[in-house]
Amino acid sequence: MNKKLIIFGAGEIAQLAQYYFSTDSNHDVVAFTVDAAYVGAGEFCGLPVVAFEDVARLYPPDTHAMFVAVSYARLNVVRRDKYLAAKDLGYDIASYVSSRATVLNDGRIGENVFLLEDNTVQPFVTIGNNVTLWSGNHIGHHSKIGDHCFLASHIVVSGGVTIEEQCFIGVNATLRDHITVGARSVLGAGALLLEDVAAEGVYIGAATERSRVPSTRLRKI
Repeated sequence: MNKKLIIFGAGEIAQLAQYYFSTDSNHDVVAFTVDAAYVGAGEFCGLPVVAFEDVARLYPPDTHAMFVAVSYARLNVVRRDKYLAAKDLGYDIASYVSSRATVLNDGRIGENVFLLEDNTVQPFVTIGNNVTLWSGNHIGHHSKIGDHCFLASHIVVSGGVTIEEQCFIGVNATLRDHITVGARSVLGAGALLLEDVAAEGVYIGAATERSRVPSTRLRKI
């Protein structure tokens, strides 16, 4: 039987995590935790919010697990640090894998993974620790996603791609097969990658420009 679950965070992602774990897993979410300065009213989504400094005393690691529900802030450093801090306290770290995702990689999924609906994860893929895969991505066969990465929605990762740690990949990005994305790289929305990316690379997708013709002059819409 799964341990009761504490969620680190008290924002939108934490609210989503509480929804997904509560409706599509065997975990029982019993509380949230944040740094003491952010406890506020002490309640979120109808559950207690306790200071992270006190969480191990109030919800001991031997009877509770934790999930860190934090965004990609500072190139995933904030989420990485809180994940490591929770491990240092002795917590088992939960992952959420949607029952509405197609996952065929024989369980090669690390801790604190948030894998949402409509993802397709093909055979022989490896997903590291503390990785977020928002909805609707294709992760091609034999690809590897390193620790502390955040992939937004509707990304195509072709076969044999290596994404090193702490990368952010924006919506609708496309990565051709058998390339490597270096650590701490940022690929913007709509980016098209056809070759290796050096560490700390930034690739911004082309924005669509406004037409000079106003919509009132269009005759076929």
